[in-house]
Amino acid sequence: MLTNHIPMAKFAKTDARYWQDRVFLPQYTRDGERYTSRHYSVRIHFQGVRESFSLYTGNKAAAAAKARDIYTTLVTQGWAATRERFKPTQNQEPESVVTVADFFRRIRETHTGREGTLEEYFSAFRLIVAESFGIDGAKEKYDYQSGGRTKWLEQVEEVRLTAMTPERVQRWKVAFLKRAGTDPVKVRTARTSVNSLLRKAKSLFSPKRLRFAGDLGLPFSSPFEDVEFEPRQSMRYHSSVDLEKLTREAVKELTEQELKVFLLASMGGLRRNEIDKLEWPAFHWEQSILRIENTKHFQTKNEGSRGEVDLDPEFCALFRGFHAKAAGPFVIESPIKPRLRSNYRHYRCNKVFTSLFAWLRSKGVKSANPLHTLRKEFGSRINDAHGIYAASRALRHADIAITSQHYLDKKSRATVGLGHLLRSAGEHVASTYPLSPDSGGYRLSSC
Repeated sequence: MLTNHIPMAKFAKTDARYWQDRVFLPQYTRDGERYTSRHYSVRIHFQGVRESFSLYTGNKAAAAAKARDIYTTLVTQGWAATRERFKPTQNQEPESVVTVADFFRRIRETHTGREGTLEEYFSAFRLIVAESFGIDGAKEKYDYQSGGRTKWLEQVEEVRLTAMTPERVQRWKVAFLKRAGTDPVKVRTARTSVNSLLRKAKSLFSPKRLRFAGDLGLPFSSPFEDVEFEPRQSMRYHSSVDLEKLTREAVKELTEQELKVFLLASMGGLRRNEIDKLEWPAFHWEQSILRIENTKHFQTKNEGSRGEVDLDPEFCALFRGFHAKAAGPFVIESPIKPRLRSNYRHYRCNKVFTSLFAWLRSKGVKSANPLHTLRKEFGSRINDAHGIYAASRALRHADIAITSQHYLDKKSRATVGLGHLLRSAGEHVASTYPLSPDSGGYRLSSC
């Protein structure tokens, strides 16, 4: 008997038929019993954000049509307008929190701060969940073009929130630290990393954040309950850079765009994202200052990051020359446009940064973020010349403790100044225990 095989049609996302196989009846737990909702829901991934929408109908065809309407609204009007239209807040009970995806959705709905910061916290929690359950994703989890990233996210976020117990988080922490082996440098780095991940992920479950998120149905207050941080590692910066020599070589060897980035970091102390989105109006030539503030394309790291940076006259003269032949509003030229809505830190000048990093590493700047090393050098030199308060202002830190703990290296020598009292003692030692002429010992005039 012959049968005709009809391949499944591929429909556009603007066609309700596309959503027929993507709507689902969510499940939830109440009083220990498992239930299935009578109304369909849909999860939609758009511009790096993935959210669930209740469709308020038990008719699959009607649910698919509504899912299509949600998607088309997203494309034309963005997330804010779509949430306002399709997630009414009055007379509506919140959906049950079952999975990590549900938890993220609940937190997003009540979050009023920077979305970028929230996404950093989500990313940290995702990593802990993924490694706890062995959801590797390999290279495909970095595939933003062909769906590999989306598939990995779905696997991680389908994990039940109640499965992320404090015991499981503790086991993850121990395994993370063990991967560093016995190398003291690697152990120190691992402790710093594990503390950073724990701090970010744990903040998602803070009482302040959960105040308006409703009952999560957890048998514990937080998956991070009683999970302790590792002893704090010293983050004090120690310079290994000859900035004078590096600057002379940069002027001779770098391209114009690379040189701009180098100078903005080393002589202006700017962060990578500040450099990436910096526009020419930020320069105030007559006052020789650079003003960092929020713009259409850029939002500062925090309110304290807004401020002014004093510039050397030669720096201003050079950049005025760059400005005279500028091809657009941005200081660093790139054909890539800034992304206004992105849940990860997008750099329009990534190619320039990559090539500059390679050059810096060839010159001995081996840190994970060579550009930030230049910023630290900037802060250290301001501190050495003008003191820690001036350095904190120039670096635009919210708290001077950050400046002291992380960024500064002492450039000038600080001694008690009593060494001259030891000359006679040194001469006595030299006469009693003579050294060979080439030994270099007992020279008290200099070290």
